[in-house]
Amino acid sequence: MNHYFSKDPEVKHDLGKISYKINDHLIEIITDAGVFSKNKVDFGSDLLIKSVPPFKGKALDIGCGYGVLGISLAISNPDSFVTMVDINKRAVDLAVKNINLNNIKNASAFFSDGFSNVKEKFDVIVTNPPIRAGKKVIYPIYENSINFLNPGGSIYMVVQKKQGAPSTVEKLKSIYGNCEIVNKEKGYWIIKSTKSS
Repeated sequence: MNHYFSKDPEVKHDLGKISYKINDHLIEIITDAGVFSKNKVDFGSDLLIKSVPPFKGKALDIGCGYGVLGISLAISNPDSFVTMVDINKRAVDLAVKNINLNNIKNASAFFSDGFSNVKEKFDVIVTNPPIRAGKKVIYPIYENSINFLNPGGSIYMVVQKKQGAPSTVEKLKSIYGNCEIVNKEKGYWIIKSTKSS
């Protein structure tokens, strides 16, 4: 099992560093083999970062990888606190290192298989879900997300049209009673559902 959504990727370490600009803020990100999109910030995550509107309160980045999404949102929303979780222990270690490397005070990262170790509720949930893991993995994330949102809170996610964005929209409608596509670019859909208040 050497997927980026494995608990303990068995591939050899191959540390690298990439840069990413959020607003006028340049962040440095340590990456490694065995995590998603090692060599650059993927297009979907970049689009999701740019599509989430400003917010205050608590946010959760589920499936955080090396942390670029959560860190970017923490920087652009200084009155928020961003919690980042991932099933991949190597990714969590990187996210913690990257929080410290960029001197981020309003974010934390820890291991969680889905929501298993998540104990609080949030105003915003963001995810670039591991589509390749299949519906058995990602649908429980969708289904459980509503239980971890405060009333009026929203989940934002990025899914490629060819990898199941239309079926994701239908699934979220069945859970939340609503779903909208807030952005589309190059076959990537930014999808939002809101918990009724």
